[in-house]
Amino acid sequence: GYMAPATTAHGGWKLFARCIASSFLFLVGFSLVLAHGNGIRWKPMAKRLAQIVVAAAAISAVTWYISPDSFIFFGILHQIALASVLGLLFLRLPAIATLIVAVFVISAPLFARADIFNHPALSWVGGLSTVTLRSNDYVPLFPWFGAVLVGIAAARVFQRFGWLQLLAGGIKPRFLEKPLTFIGRHSLAFYLIHQPVLIAMVYLFSQLMPPPAQPTPREAFTQSCVAACLQNGSEQLCQQFCGCVVTELDKAKLFDDVFSGKIDQDNNSTVQAIAQMCSPVPDTQ
Repeated sequence: GYMAPATTAHGGWKLFARCIASSFLFLVGFSLVLAHGNGIRWKPMAKRLAQIVVAAAAISAVTWYISPDSFIFFGILHQIALASVLGLLFLRLPAIATLIVAVFVISAPLFARADIFNHPALSWVGGLSTVTLRSNDYVPLFPWFGAVLVGIAAARVFQRFGWLQLLAGGIKPRFLEKPLTFIGRHSLAFYLIHQPVLIAMVYLFSQLMPPPAQPTPREAFTQSCVAACLQNGSEQLCQQFCGCVVTELDKAKLFDDVFSGKIDQDNNSTVQAIAQMCSPVPDTQ
């Protein structure tokens, strides 16, 4: 392709993606306070929730058809639907209490993981499981609901100190007000439409300017592995070692996750065992 495999799984691109998702969810929380802070408007709430649930279900169905091995079973829209309901419980709480819960939700994956959350029925919990789930878009309750709670707390602070007036001056420059307001009022439709449009644009570009031929994932992995190994061993031993690692990762059905960066090679016991097994044994005779 045009970029190295797993480019978006680490570094600046990963941070960029996390910031975009966090901003979406922060605004979900902030908007909940604006819309229902003075009393829950159940009819508009139910209508909006139904639209999001239908859209989320449609995305799951389409991605299941296109890529069943990594379909979107709990993506950003699923999270927004769940957060829109759970967030109602925090609308009247003091901002500091909401922030405390937010800190817990965001940090829980660091200390509260347990095998019980590996059950498929609890995949929406997410960050508390001890296994990595494959999905093209995975935004589970932990830690992502924390961003919604931060948005709720921020809106409550703005309300208390009268800072919401700072946001009431309209969009500047003025010529952007109408198009941005239109997009904001139809944000769900805009979100759903922009994805196939971008895919179509990339496909068209790839037909006009095809990417240079790239090695297969296993060839690329082996080349990278050998290059790193050559610092401490001969080329023959390194070729044998790296070939063994690829073979064993395939047997364990871990190669794709290791190659894409979904599995941390340094902290996965199975990968470490494979590396140890494939390491050449020094000749002691």
